[in-house]
Amino acid sequence: MKSIPLFPLNAVLFPDGVLPLRIFEPRYLDMISECLKAGSEFGVVLIRQGREAGEVTQVHNIGTLARIVDFQSNEDGLLEIVVTGDRRFRVMNSSVSANRLLRADLTVLGQMDNPEFPVEYELLAKMLREILEKFGLDTAHQHRRFEEPYWVGSRLAEILPIGTGERQRLLEMDDPVQRLDHLQNTIARMELDQ
Repeated sequence: MKSIPLFPLNAVLFPDGVLPLRIFEPRYLDMISECLKAGSEFGVVLIRQGREAGEVTQVHNIGTLARIVDFQSNEDGLLEIVVTGDRRFRVMNSSVSANRLLRADLTVLGQMDNPEFPVEYELLAKMLREILEKFGLDTAHQHRRFEEPYWVGSRLAEILPIGTGERQRLLEMDDPVQRLDHLQNTIARMELDQ
């Protein structure tokens, strides 16, 4: 079990996902500064109750470790960073530090083996490839792995027009084929609603 700072957001970060963030609150500026100095990660968790700025929030128990890959300080005091998602984790217990930063003891969750891509979901991989190319999103994912159910399911969960609660449910799924099945059903429902 390891203890890390948490960054509660109204967004869900998936493993291998890319997320740009604008940091302005002193507690998070301090957190990012410490992470940059130590080369350490922080946890991104979806807010269950509360807001991103100000008060300490209640968060979901499953989140994703985030590694800073780029940063830039602006003249207005804002810090712009880009993070990539690493592994998922489960919050075991949490506490609030003196500067109101949420910290948690967590357990890193293993990933199920990436099975061979099931033929019945190949249209999902094709759809993802077309979306990434059409909208120029493929540059964010330099190591594209369309043959891996885990990677395809995570990328689709990031870009489909679904709510954050639905994204959180998809993040919490351990089985990558179950995630693909859920996404295929979600897309079918979207098409019926049009």
